[in-house]
Amino acid sequence: MRIDHPIPPLYDGNSRILILGSFPSAASRKARFFYGHPQNRFWRVLAALYEEKTPESTEEKRSFALGHGIALWDVIASCEIRGSADSTVREACPNDLSPILRGSRVERIFTNGRLSSELYARYQEKETGIRAVYLPSTSPANAAFGMERLIERWKVIL
Repeated sequence: MRIDHPIPPLYDGNSRILILGSFPSAASRKARFFYGHPQNRFWRVLAALYEEKTPESTEEKRSFALGHGIALWDVIASCEIRGSADSTVREACPNDLSPILRGSRVERIFTNGRLSSELYARYQEKETGIRAVYLPSTSPANAAFGMERLIERWKVIL
């Protein structure tokens, strides 16, 4: 089934880095906000990096990201997907990142996971002129990376 991305990008004029996922999970689509699955480690990793309490509510997450100059969005605007697994993504159409880049101070882009990294390099890097830094996925499906290892690799965003 083809699905359009249901979450608007999160950024403001003070955003300095952009973190791109691939496409929202079923839980995130339902919550209408980024990294909504309770087992996804995204918010816990960021909280550890900034030595703060893990944000819980959507408003706390929004404030946390914007307060640290972080913009959030996904590489894919629409695709065919079954459930949440990146491995099921087919016929991906990329998002236009230019509104974020025009409306913020983003100078660095990071990709959360292999698919977002591959698709960004294929569809968006030439347009943005910014080489993205690959980060290992915070998804619970990425069992090869425990929390300590994720935190160590994600320190590059600081």
